[in-house]
Amino acid sequence: MIEKILPQTHHAEETLRRSIVKTVSYRVAILILDFVAIYLFTGQVKVALSFMLVSNIYSSLGYFFHERIWDKIKWGKIVRKKEDSEELA
Repeated sequence: MIEKILPQTHHAEETLRRSIVKTVSYRVAILILDFVAIYLFTGQVKVALSFMLVSNIYSSLGYFFHERIWDKIKWGKIVRKKEDSEELA
């Protein structure tokens, strides 16, 4: 169904570098959101910073490996022929 709405919106595999950049940019956003949420609940900067740091270390690793594992799964991917990829470049 979604393929009819957004045809050929995804490409093949991601590079390791792209996965790392995506992980870092996502984690920066989550760091900010975590800090703000915990600070609003507790009113304590020290508690918010502590929670933010600890949770984001293990979450970053989890996200990175989750992305790399899903990149290996072929289900739901559209593999384009080499000539199709060259036309898009």
